[in-house]
Amino acid sequence: MENQEKNPAREIKDSCVLITGGTSGVGLAAAMQFAEAGAKGIAINGRNTERGEKARQSILDKYPGSKVFFVAGDCNIAAQAIRVCEQAREKMGSIDVLVNSTVSPYGPKLLKDIAVEEMENIIVQQMMAQLLTSRIVYPWMSENGGGVITNIASDAGKVTTPGETVLGAAMAGIIMFSRTMAMEAKRNGVRVNVLTPSIIEGTLTNLSVMDDPFGSKLFGKAIKMANLGVCVPDDLANMILFLASPQASRLTGQAISINGGISAA
Repeated sequence: MENQEKNPAREIKDSCVLITGGTSGVGLAAAMQFAEAGAKGIAINGRNTERGEKARQSILDKYPGSKVFFVAGDCNIAAQAIRVCEQAREKMGSIDVLVNSTVSPYGPKLLKDIAVEEMENIIVQQMMAQLLTSRIVYPWMSENGGGVITNIASDAGKVTTPGETVLGAAMAGIIMFSRTMAMEAKRNGVRVNVLTPSIIEGTLTNLSVMDDPFGSKLFGKAIKMANLGVCVPDDLANMILFLASPQASRLTGQAISINGGISAA
């Protein structure tokens, strides 16, 4: 039988990785795991330079031989997303793996309590980085024989949850964008998947939500359903590393829920 694998998957050690939202939470956990796996280069992105340099140093402290860069910028803004991707590519030589772990400052809120003027910004802050950076690196990956993109959304894009009308719309957008891009990009050896967690303990987003009375009540109910345990950043990072590896070379267009049993979305 003819081997139809036109673009063999790269080993992690041969891959250069860009992680947006890579200065904390899931993004930083993923950067740590890529460093441990010996990735050729790692570029972490965030908006806060001080936090970014601190995150970069924390990776180097644990994995001294790693090549780690920090690139500042808000990837929800087209011009900045282009600059971030281009600088990361220049520093590392290529972008073989893209991980979008950006977060917004918005938590659950009933639709009636959301100002009309605020809705546009919620959508932009929650989903544009995934769309913009995926589009930017796509032709580079195609020219380089393939690549891997992993976007992070949430189960709010799959499960109807009061308080997550606008957030859920953004998450559903990320999911459909990723799945449809996967069908377009497969011919160029580019794999695209999306992770849809629910609650992730130990993140800035979780702390912010739990400080809000409505969010705390909503998430408190969900936590009781996580019979397998509430997720932590490393749970997502484990899957991100797997998806970037040759072991996942046949996996694309999937929306994978990692939520400890909160839902079967």
